[in-house]
Amino acid sequence: MLFAIEQIRRMRGGAQSHLMRCSDENYYVVKFQNNPQHRRILVNELLGTRLAALLGLPTTAVALIHVSEELIRLTPELCIEMPRARIPCQAGLQFGSRYPGDPRKLMLFDFLPDEQLREVENLHQFAGMLVFDKWTCNTNGRQTLFFREDPRPPHEQGNSHAAHEDRDREYETVMIDQGFCFNAGEWNYPDAPLRGLYARNRVYEGVTGMESFAPWLERLDRSITERVLGKIRGEIPPEWYGNDDDYDAVTKLLEQLYRRRTQVPELLLAAKNTTRHPFPNWR
Repeated sequence: MLFAIEQIRRMRGGAQSHLMRCSDENYYVVKFQNNPQHRRILVNELLGTRLAALLGLPTTAVALIHVSEELIRLTPELCIEMPRARIPCQAGLQFGSRYPGDPRKLMLFDFLPDEQLREVENLHQFAGMLVFDKWTCNTNGRQTLFFREDPRPPHEQGNSHAAHEDRDREYETVMIDQGFCFNAGEWNYPDAPLRGLYARNRVYEGVTGMESFAPWLERLDRSITERVLGKIRGEIPPEWYGNDDDYDAVTKLLEQLYRRRTQVPELLLAAKNTTRHPFPNWR
């Protein structure tokens, strides 16, 4: 568990999360228990990110973040904006997703032009993300961030002499926002062929058939066991359960998730056969 030290800024998005500096001196995007979407969103984030990491997908590190009543009282910006009221964020344990670097130095992008998108170093991982999103029934569009690390020492960063080197460095992508896995606060699996697909087909140009998904399908079969799911469930703080029924609902949710592993190839084929044709090179 980490402790929030300082609120930096409010982030975009319906959950009204906040970027915060924490006790390990890293920065985290923190979602609060009383966010406008649902308390269950925190459970989804923790479960989803842990599971994505087990599949070898690019995720951010996650942590339980304790936000004190004092910090909330001294930081008016730590509030939930409702249509007719401002409600203070709830104190206690929250979900934190580590920011990929120092927000004062690292630029993140949620969109890249086609020319740069083709050069993303781990673009092939979008196929694995689709395996994950189909399996967990992510009812939101897949959200990722693009960034590139600066390997130069701090005193050389920003040097115009090395500007051409900046352009040569490749981008990477990282998955964010698993809050709408398991159909957000509904905790069920209303599958639909277009759900889980990234908005731009270009990221799937490397898909030539079902074999393109094989690395993640194999990990799904090999790495996801009932014991693993039970261990991850044990990480959920008790206060994230809205009531006793939620604990039973999580148990049922994960039992269904375990059985769904074998359905993923069928779900991928259903996406292929849509009029959108998301896989231009799958013949």
